[in-house]
Amino acid sequence: MGASSTAKVRNVVLVGHGGAGKTSLAEAMLFMAGQTKRLGSVDEGHSTLDYDSEEIRRKMTVNLALAPVEHNGVKINIIDTPGYADFVGDAIAGMEAAEMALFVVDAVSGPQVQTIRLWKYAAEMGIARAVFINRMDKEHANFEGAMEALDKAFGHRVGAVQLPIGSEHDFKGVVDIIRMKAYHHEGDAEQVLEIPADMVDAAEAAREKLCELVAEADDALMEKYLEGERLSQEELEKLLDEAIAQGIFIPVFVGSATTLQGVEDLMDEIVTFFPQPTAHGPLTTIDDKQIPFSVDGELAAHVFKTLSDPYVGRLSFVKVVSGTLKPNAELVNSRTGKKERVGHVLKLVGKDSSDMDAVPAGDIAVLPKLTETLTNDTLSAKGEIAFKPLPTPEPLYPVSIVAKTKADEDKLGSALKAIVDEDPLLTMRRDEETHQTVLSALGDTAIDVVLSRLHERFHVEAELQDLRIPYRETIRKTAQAQGRHKKQTGGSGQFGDCWLRVEPNPGKGYEFLDEIVGGRIPRQYIPAVDKGIQDTMAHGVLAGYPMNDVKVAVYDGSYHAVDSSEMAFRTAARIGFKAAAEKADMVLLEPIATLVIEVPEAYAGAVMGDMSSRRGRILGMEPTEDGGQKIRAQVPYAEVLHYSPLLRSLSSGTGSYTISIDSYEDVPREMAAKIIEQHEKEKAEEH
Repeated sequence: MGASSTAKVRNVVLVGHGGAGKTSLAEAMLFMAGQTKRLGSVDEGHSTLDYDSEEIRRKMTVNLALAPVEHNGVKINIIDTPGYADFVGDAIAGMEAAEMALFVVDAVSGPQVQTIRLWKYAAEMGIARAVFINRMDKEHANFEGAMEALDKAFGHRVGAVQLPIGSEHDFKGVVDIIRMKAYHHEGDAEQVLEIPADMVDAAEAAREKLCELVAEADDALMEKYLEGERLSQEELEKLLDEAIAQGIFIPVFVGSATTLQGVEDLMDEIVTFFPQPTAHGPLTTIDDKQIPFSVDGELAAHVFKTLSDPYVGRLSFVKVVSGTLKPNAELVNSRTGKKERVGHVLKLVGKDSSDMDAVPAGDIAVLPKLTETLTNDTLSAKGEIAFKPLPTPEPLYPVSIVAKTKADEDKLGSALKAIVDEDPLLTMRRDEETHQTVLSALGDTAIDVVLSRLHERFHVEAELQDLRIPYRETIRKTAQAQGRHKKQTGGSGQFGDCWLRVEPNPGKGYEFLDEIVGGRIPRQYIPAVDKGIQDTMAHGVLAGYPMNDVKVAVYDGSYHAVDSSEMAFRTAARIGFKAAAEKADMVLLEPIATLVIEVPEAYAGAVMGDMSSRRGRILGMEPTEDGGQKIRAQVPYAEVLHYSPLLRSLSSGTGSYTISIDSYEDVPREMAAKIIEQHEKEKAEEH
């Protein structure tokens, strides 16, 4: 199933807090459209969309999934996304591919933390928004309370286009404010009813607000409305899609994904009033060109998601921006400059696929086995178009990951790369200083999912190790010592002798001075002395960490005409530098992180108190545009290595932060003693 034209496409991403019922709503629409034969259930483990073993085990969405359905002659690409904060990258990717973000809100809880955070992303991305208040059949469901909370969180432009008939066990259907009709779902059909008498006044009031907000999309109609005239049904419907696309009006729907009440009416309104791809405006390239959604332009598609399937291989989720995509097309990846031959063009429903013959601009498809293509890439006929990448938060939760067995060591790197290639919010690097493989994500749950995928997809057993903090060593006093290396082996020997002076060199790094006079050490051996010093500095003297900010002078020494060599003087310099450093009041330095934390006013005190308990200092505070507080602080990096879950707990999930390492300071002596003791223990174990 492909859309017949761009105008016959609606791309709708389901977003919101975890547990609000996004996947259940997508399952309901699949079922109502006849795409599935039974209503999928996340809780019962037979969801069409949450098919991944991690999703079944956790009973929550981990991956973006597609659920294309056809309704009233229009193709609706439903994009289901995770609600958990660690997987926000897929929610952002889904919003990038859609023209409408449908926020699913629990009728009991109202809009929660992740809903509010994703709302900000949608606003920044310029995507239209709507709300579906779900689970009206649940105990304590409160439509009025949810509406008040929506108004408080998102402003007066949020307005109901449906009202619930009853609530909890008495929830029987919805009132359509646009057409002033009532709908009740029973069996396989939706019944059209008159509005219950006790709801007529509420329906009229809701329609009044609807008309007032929609009229703002047209100056002439706004003037007519202000003069006391009512909008006709034709005028209301004509303006509604424009008001929604412009964000002048944010419609609120209501229902229950599990009882199917309100779902068919929602699908009707998606087709009638939700924006088509052209309403999103042109897509901007990295060189600021505008590419409109049109079948007439050069073929170009944007990759918004990559997934590795154990059987099919890599799957690239693409949105066609220009032209029409067909099987066997040859495209060029603008990032790599390499050609990619498209074989099959797939429609994906969860994990089930079928072939598509043509995909017009604005529609979504999945391309298998594109070996060089990653998320955020652009594929086009000539390779001259490159769309701007998705805006994503920085992964700030680093861990060290190692294979459990020798047999898995060789496989770990390639397996990790395959997983990291799927998700822009996962990064992997090799730390040359600590010799650790560092994997960074948004939080511990995302890391846990990576470990599970390594096991299930690639049969690689991995575990986490403590991440080594990049401490440094330096000296605080001037000292001097002799380094003498003498060794006799058979007929030849080794001899090198040098006197070194070390002194602090704050903020200037390493500096080497040659103060030899009178040929006490021949010129050709001076570079070897320098190398020997740097050898020792690289591995430290105190606790095995690199040394910083030290000035070293070689000022005296002696040599042997036969036995001296570069290697002998390099060894002598190592001995001398270590001896001098040990007399120069060595100290351990720790990296100091600068954090910029944004939280609502109510949590600022808790965050600052926590910073103080972590040996941090507050540098300043300033208000944010949305009424929160921006806190700048400096704190030892070791104290905030895994700050994301801590901040999530302190701020009830509302906080965000950036982090950078800007300086080094002395480690308190008691802590330094423990670090040195641990280093000595590790050295002893190695031997």
